[in-house]
Amino acid sequence: MTGAYGLIGSACLARLHRDGHDLTASGRSIASAARRLPFARWRPADFDRLADAASWRPLLAGIDAVVNCVGVLQDGGRDDVVRVRRATCALFDACAGLGVRRLVHVSALGADLDGPTAFARTRAQADAHLQTLDLDWVILRPALVMSPAVYGGSAMLRALAACPAVTPVIGGDARVQIVGIDDLAETVARALRPDAPARVAWTLAHPQKWRLADIVVALRQWMGFAPRRVIELPRAAATVVAALADCLGWLGWRSPARSTARAQLAAGVVGDPAAWMTATGIAPASLAEILAARPASVQDRWFAKLYLLKPVVIAGLAAALIAFGAVLLATRRPGLIVPPGRPALFQWVPPAHGLFDLGAGLALLVRATARAALVAALLVWCAVDPILWLLVAGADRLGAFHAFMQITPLALAVVFLLAILDDR
Repeated sequence: MTGAYGLIGSACLARLHRDGHDLTASGRSIASAARRLPFARWRPADFDRLADAASWRPLLAGIDAVVNCVGVLQDGGRDDVVRVRRATCALFDACAGLGVRRLVHVSALGADLDGPTAFARTRAQADAHLQTLDLDWVILRPALVMSPAVYGGSAMLRALAACPAVTPVIGGDARVQIVGIDDLAETVARALRPDAPARVAWTLAHPQKWRLADIVVALRQWMGFAPRRVIELPRAAATVVAALADCLGWLGWRSPARSTARAQLAAGVVGDPAAWMTATGIAPASLAEILAARPASVQDRWFAKLYLLKPVVIAGLAAALIAFGAVLLATRRPGLIVPPGRPALFQWVPPAHGLFDLGAGLALLVRATARAALVAALLVWCAVDPILWLLVAGADRLGAFHAFMQITPLALAVVFLLAILDDR
């Protein structure tokens, strides 16, 4: 299974484990996944680098069937939709060359060669390539996946549902179908059985079509929050949000508010699940049944409330660090920070600290370096700064204490961010 620690992949992996399959799982960064899902053998597989069938062959040694759950929404600092499509097609070609006949490919509802986004078009291109190969392929195109765990769009919906004063939505009139993660995982499990249908493409969705705003309202009720008025964000505000999210994407932050998600919602997330329901006999769970099956917990409410707070705290802390660094670097008046009479060496403390703060603030804005920036800031503020400011301040112990107390709320913000930084 590729993409085995994602929202869909991990659920399918657990379902296949219950069926007794001998599982090999892969992903880009597998250390944490191997600890959380130890019943599978884990092999690293980076779709950015597996661009041809030859590179896939060592990973497919001893494999009887493949379930592909990899997909990216939009180009960004960590993602390239064309590369992922190329690697996906290379995986299909490698399976055909090695005789790995059974292949289940989790695509997306809305995949279309003439679709409005690169996401839709590249998904459809991979689907079309698979259909040309002599394999027992099954293509699954799930609607909006509802699951106890959330990621991406489903996480954003919960966050919007948890807003305190009003319930804001973007594209609230968009038509959306949903599918439960259990129904999706069950379909994958059935598709791997020896007598399963082959060379079929199915839309996985409950037949009912929802307004996006109504799904948000249902989630708010499920979490137990008091009803609030639903407001549609103006088109201009939605455009600004999408543009900002796109920029953050190039820094490695995979926001579900990016322009691709907005375009796909505008096109509608709808399809006809009749063929899937007839072939498998699965009666998909409705939204009400999915929500009723597991009451919301305090963890669900915490996550929903913190989801939108997280980027605000990151931006605020980064801005504070950058501002501190700029002030320290710009301060040139003797004695303003380092009292007169202290050794000349101490005059280097403010600019050195300013460089550190500026660098940490900039590093915090980049997803790949954010954790290192937070850890470094915490170490400097809690281990180095108390001693440093005492030495610099000399007899002015009160001034040193005051400086240290100003750092305390920032250190607590760092601890908070470290606790919630993980995306999965």
